[in-house]
Amino acid sequence: MNTITTTIKDRLAIITLNRGKSNSLNREMVTELQDMLHNIENDDNIGGVMITGRENFFSAGLDLIELYHYNEQEALSFWHLFLNFTAKITAFKKPLVAAINGHSPAGGCVIALACDARVMAEGKYIIGLNEVPVGIIVPNSIFKLYNFWLGNANAYRNLLEGKLFSPEEALSVGLIDEVVKPESILTAAERKARKYMAFEANTWQQSKLNLRKDLIAATSADQSADLEVMLKQWWSPATRAILKSLVDNLQKK
Repeated sequence: MNTITTTIKDRLAIITLNRGKSNSLNREMVTELQDMLHNIENDDNIGGVMITGRENFFSAGLDLIELYHYNEQEALSFWHLFLNFTAKITAFKKPLVAAINGHSPAGGCVIALACDARVMAEGKYIIGLNEVPVGIIVPNSIFKLYNFWLGNANAYRNLLEGKLFSPEEALSVGLIDEVVKPESILTAAERKARKYMAFEANTWQQSKLNLRKDLIAATSADQSADLEVMLKQWWSPATRAILKSLVDNLQKK
């Protein structure tokens, strides 16, 4: 694995996102995450998972520098991959807790939303779905994930304005479950994961899948029509101009 590291601690798998400074998600990273979660789900020796990042980033979201240079076929293939990954992580049956150690906008927020609980480090960090200001139309499945935790009205308002929350704001709207000091993030997330892992596994897992039934159906549904609309906008001059400006700024850093 080139973009993630995984360690096992007393039946808890700790996946650390480990791709450059900001852990931006590209094709390789999404594929490795999906493969690792598949392996863990089928390993009876592992009872739960914690996902975290490093330094000041959980994940800055999709790697716009790489995505910007994709041709039409590559872009279509990547978005299918990402939405398929979103469906798989949403339907992951074992306890899954996000230890959000830093910034987590856009795609980073999507990973956190698919988890059962989110613990975030206090500090000047941001989390939320800011796709609309970037010129990206949000697929229905991603809205459903946001909606699942924030409620329909809050998700609607915040998605349309691309709201990015501080840890305290995120806690107040139900986007995250706990804010802790950065040095306590792994301990707090592990405590949450082990609380779930302490229950009889089949009862807990089946209950999780039952509670997520509608969400799993929404993320697993055929999204070809949504993707067609989204990609038409992705290639529009207006969105390309926004993306080029963002990419130029990112490359200067």
